[in-house]
Amino acid sequence: MGNKDIISKQALRHLAADIANLLLELNIDENSVEPLATEQQRIELRQADLVARVKQRQSGEAFILHVEIQNDNDPRMPLRMMRYYTDIQLAWPEEPIRQYVIYIGKPQLRMPDTHQASDFRYRYHILDMHRVDCNLLLEKDTPDALVLAILCDFKGRPEQDVVNYIVKRLHELLRDDERGFRDYFEMLETLSDNRQLQGAIDEAKDMLTKIDIRKLPSYRWGVDEGREAGREEGREEGVMEEKRRTAVQLLPLMDDAKIAHITGLPLSEVVRLRSERE
Repeated sequence: MGNKDIISKQALRHLAADIANLLLELNIDENSVEPLATEQQRIELRQADLVARVKQRQSGEAFILHVEIQNDNDPRMPLRMMRYYTDIQLAWPEEPIRQYVIYIGKPQLRMPDTHQASDFRYRYHILDMHRVDCNLLLEKDTPDALVLAILCDFKGRPEQDVVNYIVKRLHELLRDDERGFRDYFEMLETLSDNRQLQGAIDEAKDMLTKIDIRKLPSYRWGVDEGREAGREEGREEGVMEEKRRTAVQLLPLMDDAKIAHITGLPLSEVVRLRSERE
């Protein structure tokens, strides 16, 4: 799952909580998440994607959560997961473990979730992201849900369009929280590696700088003139232009009413933008 030496511990804690709650519906307490180091050296170097000690909110049950993000159908996955299980259990022998594979590959899921031997049976859980409605995450319109939407099946939508929207919307939601945006973007980059979307992320970053409201001519003219009315007019026009750009990014993703709700544009304006695009 990306480079775990780069992603910060705080971002890793946040990511573990988001995966557990938004995708796996485990209802864990975000403050209870404690990432655990699991690097094991035998013949080869192996490191589980995400391993954290967590606690459920209502029951208070504590357990170790192990998540692997997988982008191909590996017939050996049950054996790999079983090896991770023994490594984790040997390190923390008294603690229960729950294991999940999140499958994001393009081909239909064919991996088994069970290893059956003559005298024992081992099983883990698989979440097929093809069965997760990307719109549900996008419509939540929260930074956490937007970041996880990068793992969804885009259902044939242009990848760059979806990535541009996610990055741009994160920036809008966290405009006044530079550190928060940096943490969420760090999580987004880490997850995008699993889908080979780093190039799309880089292009989205370039797009973001090009549409920075402070660089829009209407905004600059207002500032240069030094007039309050001019500044306000330029700012408002810049904001409207940014809303329109956001709406255009959303057109392939959801219906007009939802776009109007998210962007704050009048529904008639969204309808007009769609007719122009078509």
